[in-house]
Parts: sequence; C-alpha cells; structure tokens
Amino acid sequence: MDDTLKRLLDAEMKAESLAQQAEQEQERIIQAALRDARAEDERFTARIPDLHRGFISKAEERAEQTVAELKRRYEERHVHLRESAEAREQEALDAAFALLLDTQR
Repeated sequence: MDDTLKRLLDAEMKAESLAQQAEQEQERIIQAALRDARAEDERFTARIPDLHRGFISKAEERAEQTVAELKRRYEERHVHLRESAEAREQEALDAAFALLLDTQR
C-alpha cells in the first residue's frame, strides 16, 4: 500500500509539474504572440505615411486626368461655338442690314 501511495504521489507530482510546464509554455507563447503583434503594429504604423503618400499621389493623378479631360472638352466646345458663330456671322450681318434698310423706308 505504501508503494501504491508513493507511486500515486509521484504521478501526481509529475502531473502537476507537467501542468506547470504547460502553463509556462502557454504564457511564453502568449508573450511571443503579443510581441509579434506589437511589432506588426509598429511596422504598419511606420508604413502609414507611405500609404498616405501613395493614396494622395493617385488622387492627384486622377484629379489631373479629370482636369485635362475637362479642358479638352472645353476646348472642343469652344471650337464648336466659334465655328458656329463664324458660320452664322454673315447671316447675322445680312439680317441686321436688311432690318436697318427695312426700317429706313
């Protein structure tokens, strides 16, 4: 019986030791994961200015393209209006002269 109790106590001590080792390993893993997470957070935080610059650069590029497109459309419209005005200029002059001559009678 003494021998059985001794084996049970030894087994319990080993089990307790294993449980403590498992808890220590768990804590070590948790701390390592926390360190890794902090390091990743710091790396991401350090990249924020670069990411911001990239977004700003792309937004400026899109804005420049939009402005260029609007200028192109404006020029096309301006040319079209100028051509229309020139095409109707003689008609307007003829109508004005006719009106002036008609009112003088």
